[in-house]
Amino acid sequence: MIIREEQDVLILEDVKCLNLALTLDCGEAFRWIEQEDGSWSGVAYGKYLNIKKEDDRFILKNTSLEDFENVWKNYFDLDRDYVAICERLKEDELVSSTIDEYYGIRILNQEPWEALVSFVISQQNNIKRIKGIIKKLCDTYGDEVFDGWYSFPSAKKLSTLTVEDFEKLGTGYRAKYLKKLADDVASGTIDLNKIKNMNLEDAKKELLSIYGVGIKVANCALLFGFQFVECFPIDVWMKRVMQFYPNGLPKCFEGYEGIAQQYLFHWARNNLKE
Repeated sequence: MIIREEQDVLILEDVKCLNLALTLDCGEAFRWIEQEDGSWSGVAYGKYLNIKKEDDRFILKNTSLEDFENVWKNYFDLDRDYVAICERLKEDELVSSTIDEYYGIRILNQEPWEALVSFVISQQNNIKRIKGIIKKLCDTYGDEVFDGWYSFPSAKKLSTLTVEDFEKLGTGYRAKYLKKLADDVASGTIDLNKIKNMNLEDAKKELLSIYGVGIKVANCALLFGFQFVECFPIDVWMKRVMQFYPNGLPKCFEGYEGIAQQYLFHWARNNLKE
């Protein structure tokens, strides 16, 4: 990867296997919006970014080299060799055709707190509503970081809310889960950094002990917020996919189950009937 600064923008060259639309709008993260010029705008780790692909280059606006090194390089998982991983995953026939069709899906390394809250909100919800609730949450309780774009509010901030405050955001029955989660993270009863440094099984047990967190929420948070790329979330779509794997996941998935899952999830939503 080559990084250049040019006229107040960063230019990335030789970035392989990154499709912005497939990655930013596939249900991993809920705060990215496509702009009229085909670029994408969003906020992560309290930083705003506008990013667009032009020919073989990625143009990053409203950021700095320092923020790229400290935030965006890891966020987009740019140090991981997705070309080699995809070649390995393509040993499986179904994934092979899916990668050919939807090449460029990456796992975003989100902030653990944001990912956990987002997937608690996602329970029994559709993506449009999830995005709307999270936008309202950030606009109301986050800090403005760039021209109408707000940070994801901290646990400390959200711990000052009541269950009724969460309900006003449209969270429904999830409001009581969010209130206790914010209180427990803010007080240190739940230590997200500690969970991030555990092995996968112990981290999963810790998340499952949290009020309102079931197996799907735990697995999604682990994959998208805690960087457990071997985690394999199963929802209604993936249950349908698993019928193609009656003997379990193939060996070529080992260590990268989460990346395979994203390709299969996208394939299922586009090819399997509800």
